Amino acid sequence: QKLLDKIWLRGKIDLYMGMSAKFQLQMFITNPIFLSAIFSWLSAQFIKTLIRLISGRVHSLSELISLLFFKTGGMPSSHSSLVSALATSIGYHSGINSDVFILACCFALVTVRDAVGVRRSSGIQAKVINKIGAELQGKEIIPSFNPVKEVQGHKPLEVLVGCLLGVFIGTAFSIL
Repeated sequence: QKLLDKIWLRGKIDLYMGMSAKFQLQMFITNPIFLSAIFSWLSAQFIKTLIRLISGRVHSLSELISLLFFKTGGMPSSHSSLVSALATSIGYHSGINSDVFILACCFALVTVRDAVGVRRSSGIQAKVINKIGAELQGKEIIPSFNPVKEVQGHKPLEVLVGCLLGVFIGTAFSIL
């Protein structure tokens, strides 16, 4: 009888834990702070894709999908938009005096600085390295050259527009 009671109790605990995990997941994906960050990122990616479509720089469906979900660089900065929406939503929800708001602001500053500084200069350096490598291979000075990935950073205006978009969307999700 004790063994059956333990099995019954274990089943009840598993059922409770499963319901709790499902409930927590539901609460997570319907959280306005999470939604504002994701919507802000998707909006920035959509705007970026629309700009490239209108300017005729998208040549295939795979390029369109890649641009919509995975490509970095360009107007507006989706990273800056996401962290700005996150910090704005947290500021409205928890207050600007809260520890989590300060953490979100620091996270946003690091992300924005990286977008406009480190990633941009790395991308410029990668272009130069690839150009030099191709020239050296073309002159047969080196037998082969594998190009390095050219990570696109952002111009300051692209980051500014991304931040403004994030603040607007974070505010909208917080007060509407």
